[in-house]
Amino acid sequence: MADRHKRLDSNVAGNFYVDATCINCDTCRQLAPRSFEEIGDFSAVFYQPESDEHIHQAYQALLACPVGSIGTEHSEKSRVQAAMASFPLHLEDGVSYCGFNSEKSFGANSYFIEHPDGNWLIDSPRYIKHLVEAFERRGGITHIFLTHEDDVADADKYATHFGARRIIHRADANAVPDAEWMIVGEEAVRVGSQFQIIPVPGHTAGSMALLYQEKFLFTGDHLWWSPHTKSLGAPTRLIWRKRVLTDSIQKLLDYRFEWVLAGHGDRTRLPMNEMRAQLQALVARQQGTSVLP
Repeated sequence: MADRHKRLDSNVAGNFYVDATCINCDTCRQLAPRSFEEIGDFSAVFYQPESDEHIHQAYQALLACPVGSIGTEHSEKSRVQAAMASFPLHLEDGVSYCGFNSEKSFGANSYFIEHPDGNWLIDSPRYIKHLVEAFERRGGITHIFLTHEDDVADADKYATHFGARRIIHRADANAVPDAEWMIVGEEAVRVGSQFQIIPVPGHTAGSMALLYQEKFLFTGDHLWWSPHTKSLGAPTRLIWRKRVLTDSIQKLLDYRFEWVLAGHGDRTRLPMNEMRAQLQALVARQQGTSVLP
């Protein structure tokens, strides 16, 4: 819980604030970009929300913060309850952002897919009663897809509660040594008619992406959207092998998708041709070349 006595000086005056326990994971900046910004080594409130929409977003950020570093001078119970009820936050076609990011995965995003053949959890949020009950109402969890070893968080607790099958690459198996399904090698694996598991080593040896409906690409820490540059981005540090990372990004040109849903960094949706152009531009930057018109 945030401590007003640790309120960062970089916050503007007003009700919402970030305290010194912030780990600068960017969760709040994704959910409430009108109010939160990176200032120095932390996130901070650069503009106090005024409209109902922006206040709601700020309360969503407060709840999703993995370390509870966002606080208010005066809390409004009804707004907190409304923000709580909004999670999982539906995006499109039964795909939702879970919220309640976990400190165990440095605040990584996790997602939930409702599917008639069994629901999927992509990476893990905190294990909390609100989400457990929300998943139960939607039919439980059949598969837990883990993009890589860093974002496992409370996957074991969700797997135990729902009897779910955890999926991770063998190269990252040290994070979940008892996972029910280990992916081996670098070939894509189809699951039913709508899911493809795509190994994308680079950030870690066992990094994977999940493609759903040839529309949604869940990328973990392999790929994300930068709202500042308005372009796709990829890791520049904490990389297993840089050349392998570039090759894995180029591999994604073989697939069609409109959404990039990242563990860290913003999610975005673009028309398929624009997404492909963005991916080509990223590959060119990684290779130090230029994209031909």
